[in-house]
Amino acid sequence: MKGNSSNSEEKSLAIARIAKLRDLINDYRYHYHVLDESIMSEAAADSLKHELTQLEEQYPDLITPDSPTQRVAGRPLDKFTKVKHEKRMISLADVFSEEEIKEWNLRNEKLLSASDKAKITYFTDIKMDGLACSLHYENGVLEKAVTRGDGLVGEDVTMNVRTIENVPLRLRTMDSTKDIPEHVEVRGEIVIFKDDFNRLNEKQAKKGEKPFANPRNLAAGSIRQLDPKIAASRPLKFMAYDLVEPDLATNSESYKKLREFGFQTSMQDKEFDSLSKVFQEIKHLGETRDNLPFNTDGMVIKINNRAIYHRLGIVGKTPRAAVAFKYPAEESTTKIRDIVISIGRTGAATPVAILDPVVVAGSTVRHASLHNADEIARLDVRIGDTVIIYKAGDIIPQIKEVLLTLRPDNTEPFNYKKALKEQYPELEFERPAGEVVYRVKGEDSDLILKRSLEYYASKPALNIEGLGEKNVVALVDSELVQNIPDLYRLTVEKVANLERFADLSAKNLITAIEASKKAPLAKFITALGIRHVGAQTAVSLANHFHSIENLRDASSENLLEIPDIGQIVAESILAFFADEDNLKMLEDLKNLGVSPVYEDTSTLPLAGKSYIISGTLEGYGREEAEDLLRAKGATVTSSVTKNTTALILGEKPGKSKLEKAAKLGIPTIGQSEYQDLIK
Repeated sequence: MKGNSSNSEEKSLAIARIAKLRDLINDYRYHYHVLDESIMSEAAADSLKHELTQLEEQYPDLITPDSPTQRVAGRPLDKFTKVKHEKRMISLADVFSEEEIKEWNLRNEKLLSASDKAKITYFTDIKMDGLACSLHYENGVLEKAVTRGDGLVGEDVTMNVRTIENVPLRLRTMDSTKDIPEHVEVRGEIVIFKDDFNRLNEKQAKKGEKPFANPRNLAAGSIRQLDPKIAASRPLKFMAYDLVEPDLATNSESYKKLREFGFQTSMQDKEFDSLSKVFQEIKHLGETRDNLPFNTDGMVIKINNRAIYHRLGIVGKTPRAAVAFKYPAEESTTKIRDIVISIGRTGAATPVAILDPVVVAGSTVRHASLHNADEIARLDVRIGDTVIIYKAGDIIPQIKEVLLTLRPDNTEPFNYKKALKEQYPELEFERPAGEVVYRVKGEDSDLILKRSLEYYASKPALNIEGLGEKNVVALVDSELVQNIPDLYRLTVEKVANLERFADLSAKNLITAIEASKKAPLAKFITALGIRHVGAQTAVSLANHFHSIENLRDASSENLLEIPDIGQIVAESILAFFADEDNLKMLEDLKNLGVSPVYEDTSTLPLAGKSYIISGTLEGYGREEAEDLLRAKGATVTSSVTKNTTALILGEKPGKSKLEKAAKLGIPTIGQSEYQDLIK
């Protein structure tokens, strides 16, 4: 009995000690991250954490989810779970001048009563450049962290967010736990501070590894890793910008409550009673923002009174009561190496300048939008020109002006019609009256969309069963699908309501679409329908670049390193990834969970071998027969060369291929040998 009494007493002491250690460590975290001051040295704090860890190892039943020791990274996930936001995560409309802010304010005042207008004050804060995330607390303890996603549905990244040191695992309060509501939702940006980012890249350089491009992409990429250890290894910070629940009277009060709960904010938030003072703050921040520890491109302006804010409502995806002022974009100079024309999914021909790579606003830029033929003529942009480029919230930058004094002597004005004929000899273009854009003649956007969807789902591409021509027509005509990403927004309920579908066929289609999210990279590249990029070229691109992001960022030189890619194919690929619509589509697909997988074929039985099929093989379609060879690592081409391993003969082979194979001494094999190859 005495032994049991002694153990009970020791555990009681441990419980008291653990509670005190947690309070002190959490207090240190709050002062260090939120108040930017230190109540003890980092070494002393580490010592306390070590003691707490030892006590919890001794009494594992005393470990709680909000303990400071529970920031450890857990096991890698198979995938992220989709979570519907309780309240939509909205975006803000951008404004670029004082005049636009005045117009925004005037529009709001027209919708408000005299009493509401009299109550208006303005709340401002710096706009941070990171990954938006929503944190949910139940009874003061962190339960869930969800990315913005498409605003309606995000991804559960709780395990990764738990590793961020400045995220409170338990909310603090000035008085007692009774002051913490049952449910609290906090929104903010996950960022990496500039100094932390630079130190990380210094380590990359010492290890001889490629530096990271910019803090924003690194922060977003770290949170979207399935292995939490990666997030834990990065210097991530969560910067709170909104208290969704509880909904307090003003935005100013919400920020005070956020800091009281233990969250770090930008500390740039202020309240003003007039727009003239807001404009002064815009100027002040514009002059000092480079000295801030994090990257920013603007300032958020909100109506401070939350009741008025809510009464003004939402238009589309943006609230009326808030805007984001964007500072003048960063600029740089570079040379135009080429001008290519991209055919978008509506048939519009859009010109894009291919640039010497240059860093603008923290990221490497290789393309600039030229919009249309009139814009090229207005700027008098020519291949070989040195130009000033800038970013203004667009996916790809714009050209501000041509530096004529640096223009080479041998340049010629860009001939738009001639370029269309050279780049698309088999197509006809027209410029409808009153429009500035050339379009493919005889094609409408619905027809182009249907063809794109059919090809995206076809056997050579993603092979989505149940998405043939008739079902594509039904989905497009019903307006359920207006672009390729819309496929991944479909639900069984929506599809089952269509005339051609029943519950089972709708369920099968959604299952097939979901499975396509993890398609082989080569198949996904094929599915994009890039001009001149067939199945074999897609395999070569996948083997060379290993990810769609690397392919997207490739230069002309990178593409021409691949043996079977010449100038025409390279230009076609550059044009595709320089088109804003295509970049938006890829971003939407990524946000919807489409993540193609690179498959290394270098160790497969037919790796390094090249074949051509001529004639018909019994029991196989041409595309199927070629795919079976590629599945074993082989290259399949359309013409005989000295590098061809063998010519595979089916029924009625081509005479010219037989003659060339004989001339080069290339062996021929028949159906039975082919079947041996693909076993």
